[in-house]
Amino acid sequence: MSPTRKEGAVVAARIALDPAFVVADVDPRLFGSFVEHLGRCVYTGIYEPDHPEADPDGFRKDVADLVRALDVPIVRYPGGNFVSGYRWEDGVGPRGQRPTRLDLAWRSIETNEVGTDDFMAWCATVGTAPMLAVNLGTRGVEAARDLVEYCNHPGGTYWSDLRASNGNRQPHGVKVWCLGNEMDGPWQIGHKTAEEYGRLAVETAKAMRWVDPDIELIACGSSHHRMPTFGSWEATVLEHCYEHVDYVSVHAYYEQRPADRGSFLACAMDMDGMIEDVLASVDYARARGKHRKRINLSFDEWNVWYMSRRAEEPVWTQRPRLIEDRYSLVDAVVVGNLLISLLRHADRVRIACLAQLVNVIAPILTEPGGAAWRQSTYHPFALTSRYGRGTVLRTVVDGPRYETSWFGDTPLLDAVAVRHDDPDELTVFAVNRDQHEAQPVDLDVRGFGGLTVVEHTTLSGDDPDAVNTADDPERVAPRVLGRYPVDGGRVTVSLPALSWNMLRLRSGD
Repeated sequence: MSPTRKEGAVVAARIALDPAFVVADVDPRLFGSFVEHLGRCVYTGIYEPDHPEADPDGFRKDVADLVRALDVPIVRYPGGNFVSGYRWEDGVGPRGQRPTRLDLAWRSIETNEVGTDDFMAWCATVGTAPMLAVNLGTRGVEAARDLVEYCNHPGGTYWSDLRASNGNRQPHGVKVWCLGNEMDGPWQIGHKTAEEYGRLAVETAKAMRWVDPDIELIACGSSHHRMPTFGSWEATVLEHCYEHVDYVSVHAYYEQRPADRGSFLACAMDMDGMIEDVLASVDYARARGKHRKRINLSFDEWNVWYMSRRAEEPVWTQRPRLIEDRYSLVDAVVVGNLLISLLRHADRVRIACLAQLVNVIAPILTEPGGAAWRQSTYHPFALTSRYGRGTVLRTVVDGPRYETSWFGDTPLLDAVAVRHDDPDELTVFAVNRDQHEAQPVDLDVRGFGGLTVVEHTTLSGDDPDAVNTADDPERVAPRVLGRYPVDGGRVTVSLPALSWNMLRLRSGD
């Protein structure tokens, strides 16, 4: 269904902001990402020692440059489903002595050329922090405890001295840890009930914190909104481990259903609802257990993912081409809208990870031995990461609506505003879900005083299905539409049809 205005006429929308109405300061980790040993994310993605752009450690410098420009402050590793069968010890020590294993999660051959220490070195190169997941599928308390000791203990013990002998005398100092991955899912190696996982999570958390009391821990939430145990899973797990964890994970992926682009463009509404539903379960557990502290969310897997397009996958091959979705302008608008949803909930969503970073449903694509380039979805993420840090304001949006099969009566306009440390700068991120008509927007910022100009950047175009390729890497890219004066604290801008937009308001000529 295409979105159409109820009255068939273009009606101006309104965005009203006031500096007194604050949601929360943005945790920079909201703009995190994810590297899993899946397909070509690691091998021929971030790591390709024979590539002309490889650094002395085998990591691709062209990919590292693109990652730095995204400015991701934290990256989750090594999975994902992969972690539930992973022996972390396989990935440390001399590369020539590391074992080759079957990866049951993705039915691939894992060479273990890249492991914990290598990933830490790559993080330092691109300027990000690691977020490690431990295996609670086939392993448990002991392996998790040992990994924390290997990474974070200063020295004088077996595991910390092994790290030093592997060339890393200083501790890695990993702050954030995931207690397994999607343990509610029957597809997970070592799948568990909520009771089983809750008991394992609390004992693992205790042991990990006995090694390093300063770490932050994330308990597995539901794998997605449609899981039959959604809600009850979180409540049951937290009955066991509430006092021992800091976050509950949330995962969500979206794709366009056939002939229903209108609903796809509004799927941030589902993300809004999922966040609020998980928080209801988390806060129920808090009330029921009479806990004082408040647990927040780590939305550590989210993206557009065309699961229905997955072809038959190769079996027992190295670095297979798995789920390498090509993203269009429409997908980029949706990703930008999902970022708006995450910012809107910045008071409780403190960490988020775009899944994944390279090749696998990713903003960056590579060819082995060849080019690396930005997908369409790279751009809204990079600009939101750069300009979306500060204080989120309560954003009042009023305007035309349209009918969707997923959500019924739906706003054509969605927006969020972030005020920066400098009080003279404000950024509004907005999407126009109308596929055919531009949307005039009256922006009311009278409470901000000194703002005098707005610079309008858009991601839009004539072909909603356009994609970037190695031969045409800028087919879908942001462009500045213009700079307009703010008159008496108000300005009207026109958002192109089917577009993601960034409006930067500041003092100036």
